[in-house]
Amino acid sequence: MTQAWADTTLADDMGVAEAREDELYDAMDWLIERQESVEKRLSTRHLKAGGLVLFDLTSSWFEGVTCPLAKLGYSRDGRPGALQINYGLLCDERGCPVSVSVFDGNTGDPKTLLPKVEKARKTFKLDKLVMVGDRGMISNVQIEALAKMEGVDWITALKSGAIAKLADDGSLQLDLFDERNLISLTHNDYPGERLVACRNPALAKLRAAKRVDLLAATQRALEKVQAMVISGRLEGRDKIGVRVGRVINKYKVGKHVDLDIKDHSFGFKVNQERVAAEAALDGLYVIRTSVDAAAMSSEQAVLNYKRLAEVERAFRSLEGVDLHVRPIRHRLEARVKAHIFLSMLAYYVQWHMIQAWAPLTFADEAGADAARIRNPVAPAKRSKTALEKVHTRKLADGTPAMSFGGLLAYLSTIVRITLRPKGAREGEATFTLTTRPNPNQQQALDLIAAIAM
Repeated sequence: MTQAWADTTLADDMGVAEAREDELYDAMDWLIERQESVEKRLSTRHLKAGGLVLFDLTSSWFEGVTCPLAKLGYSRDGRPGALQINYGLLCDERGCPVSVSVFDGNTGDPKTLLPKVEKARKTFKLDKLVMVGDRGMISNVQIEALAKMEGVDWITALKSGAIAKLADDGSLQLDLFDERNLISLTHNDYPGERLVACRNPALAKLRAAKRVDLLAATQRALEKVQAMVISGRLEGRDKIGVRVGRVINKYKVGKHVDLDIKDHSFGFKVNQERVAAEAALDGLYVIRTSVDAAAMSSEQAVLNYKRLAEVERAFRSLEGVDLHVRPIRHRLEARVKAHIFLSMLAYYVQWHMIQAWAPLTFADEAGADAARIRNPVAPAKRSKTALEKVHTRKLADGTPAMSFGGLLAYLSTIVRITLRPKGAREGEATFTLTTRPNPNQQQALDLIAAIAM
């Protein structure tokens, strides 16, 4: 940070240009002690009683071995051998961040949910709320616990095995999707709940194509193993099994392949019945909620579950697109938590900047689309105005449209320079000059000033 300040005016503007590293660490320690107070103010501003609360969990890998939070666990960074730290982000229904919690790297998703619900109820004083979490977050155990909390409802989705069970017992009639793509139902296994089954044809086509490719790749790799066994280069049931296991673990479609492994032979066959059974459920997902139909229609329940994409967008920004929260290198637990909290606050600022700059960027400024509510299963479509900005790369007034990052870079051409008259000695008669923003840059600055008031 202290090195980066040399290239910006931020440190001078904030009066911290002379700050040393130890002072910055002290500032982090000061901030983390006030996290709850800051989050209370954010919750008062953005969360409302009876409204949606979005929650999801992600992880970042850790450099070092001394932090007690860093554990081996499920890696979302594609680094399964690295220590990691988990953190959960709580947002309002628009995806605006309100609170973040840090957990040990080996903490499972479901274990993080109930503490956040309790925090929303007790710390943020929400007597009624609707928690939205994915199917790995809100499991049956969590649902049983949530049912005992007064004023707490939830929206999640069924796992693939539960969906298959509904289809097998006839509760979910797949032929009904020939006429519509959304079906509401109830089931004895889910008392007091509503199920909303959806089928997305585009997603079904995508998954079918992916399965074909994965099975083809698996078959080619297994044929190579088979050739090695036939030639005598690979023998022994254990060794053959290890080699086959590598293939199965790589392509993740082993459930569709019947294997016959012996000491001196190896055979395999794709089980078409299992392939067909899975294919019948392609593009199918089932929303599960405790919210009464009078308070939230089936279409609204589907759209509200899809709002989790806003939390995923926040994670993408935090982890690599803009804010680069990873890797984490702080050794002390409190410093790691301060690091994550600072990153959340940075995204909070960025989120509001993105909203304010929507008229200048490729962002879609259109409000809720009535067609989207009528058909929530269909892929979201951008408005004509947004598409026109993308195709012409211009705004309505003819000025260039930019991405958020492009607009930041454009504003960075405003510079502050130190000048010295010709003939003056070094250090004498110097003065600073900040270049004036052009009309487009001034418009961007005015939009930010408007939301800061």
